[in-house]
Amino acid sequence: MLGTVALGPLAAKLRGARGLAAKRDIAAVAARLALSADGVIPVGDDCAAIPDGDGYLLLAVEGFMNEFVALDPWFAGWCGVMVNVSDVAAMGGRPIAVVDAIWAAGEEQAAPMLGGMRAASETYRVPIVGGHTNTRTDRGQLSVAILGRAKRLLSSFDARPRDRLVAAIDLRGRYREPFANWEAATDVAASRLTADLEVLPSLAEAGLAVAAKDISQGGLIGTAMMLAECSRLGVTIDVASVPRPDRAPLERWLQTFPSYGFIVAIEPANAPAVLARFRDRGIAAADIGEFAAEPRVVIRDGASTETIWDFAREPLIGCTRLEAFA
Repeated sequence: MLGTVALGPLAAKLRGARGLAAKRDIAAVAARLALSADGVIPVGDDCAAIPDGDGYLLLAVEGFMNEFVALDPWFAGWCGVMVNVSDVAAMGGRPIAVVDAIWAAGEEQAAPMLGGMRAASETYRVPIVGGHTNTRTDRGQLSVAILGRAKRLLSSFDARPRDRLVAAIDLRGRYREPFANWEAATDVAASRLTADLEVLPSLAEAGLAVAAKDISQGGLIGTAMMLAECSRLGVTIDVASVPRPDRAPLERWLQTFPSYGFIVAIEPANAPAVLARFRDRGIAAADIGEFAAEPRVVIRDGASTETIWDFAREPLIGCTRLEAFA
């Protein structure tokens, strides 16, 4: 039962999680490149949103850990397409096409990565239109980029104090061991996957949501931290309310990268309509917290609370300056 979980040790585990540490690496890169949320194209969202006519072009890229590519190359190829499609959906957009960059020690090593990408491309109905290939290296490596388009954005920069935080996750899956990947897509009909993703742009275009992110390698908590930081806010998350499979331990689940998982910032009055849109698709969805002006990320279980992060003391991805929280 959740009531037996001690929030202090849980907060410490989440703070020291490998996925969160990887997100902290962004701060150093952002500083070196002089990137911030205050540029012509704000940096810190799931995609770069480039104004184009009556909408936005969306541009994103994903790279994968060497150990993941080595141990599960087919799924790494699949994820190359899947996670980019999720990034576009999280911005309220629809994908147009992807390109890949692949390195391998020969065609035999490259084959499963290419097979996974092709399968996902066909399933998500997103064409692969080019890229870069080198099959004469000493190991397999993979990166995939995507182009999409949005009519109306869901941006990490637009959450507001007192907005509610909704989590929507497809629980109809299983862990793809040994990694913390919740696999709920490879054996699902293409028509269902694409319709599930369509919920996000439909929320944007109906004005039912203001901000969103797809739950990434930082897990639900790390992803919520990034959204809050970009919006120059804090957030309190009720861990008991997070949609979770019965067999998934809470600590692991909060660090999990689901095939379909999003957090969405909404006005309180829109909660019933937003939850209904996800639930109508068989997606588990719940109101799990609230954004606030005080720049702290807090986990809560009943009356107990524990602070995970204080942006006034330390940035996470570093795209918003510390003085913005003063």
